Amino acid sequence: MSLASAAADDYFRRSMCNLYSQTRNVEAIRRLFRVAHNRATTNEPQSAIFPGWNGSVIRKAEDGERELVTMSWGFVLLQPGKAPRRVTNVRDDKILSSRFWKPSFEQRRCLVPASSYCEPDSDKPAQWHWFAVNGDEDRRLFAFPGIWQRWKGPVKKDGPNVELDVYSFMTTAPNALTDSINHERMPVLLSEEADFETWLSGSPAEAFALARSFDPAAMRIVQSGLEKKDLLAA
Repeated sequence: MSLASAAADDYFRRSMCNLYSQTRNVEAIRRLFRVAHNRATTNEPQSAIFPGWNGSVIRKAEDGERELVTMSWGFVLLQPGKAPRRVTNVRDDKILSSRFWKPSFEQRRCLVPASSYCEPDSDKPAQWHWFAVNGDEDRRLFAFPGIWQRWKGPVKKDGPNVELDVYSFMTTAPNALTDSINHERMPVLLSEEADFETWLSGSPAEAFALARSFDPAAMRIVQSGLEKKDLLAA
């Protein structure tokens, strides 16, 4: 069964946003997010990043400098008798109160570079729509405000314990453009250096103030379709 099947439609609708792209090279990421050359891991452009896949993340190192690292997308939620669930999004109305999210928000914030994100509509079969931020480039680089933690335990049912860094990013109420496709949520988007620094280094109150819908006039839908290939950013 293809990823555009009814089962996939249902999965992605229940847990937005679960597909995004990062199609810029490491130099573009370094320049925008002000990461020194010796603080950046190798980065390969990715036309699709799904839950459980690795993605690029910017965080503050122990010495306070920014570093570009690779992490696994989705906090791990253990479920007795079931496979662990990868939780890729944290709602803005839960991040301050949930014991699952709050410690990471207060202590381990990060930026998740992206060039577009994908949402299905409510049609059957669903059409898939890629959203991007306006700019001089076809898909301007931006960031999701994220949180991260070190996970020690299984990521598969009856699997071995592993140790890896995992990340999730914040969602909020949809703006008018996103609401035309998805009436539930949209990821928070950051595109300016001042907001990058506030998210990484500001107080929890200052960081939380960034949890707002992005200006719909500054965004556009850049790709839509019904086929499996439409889940890959062009």
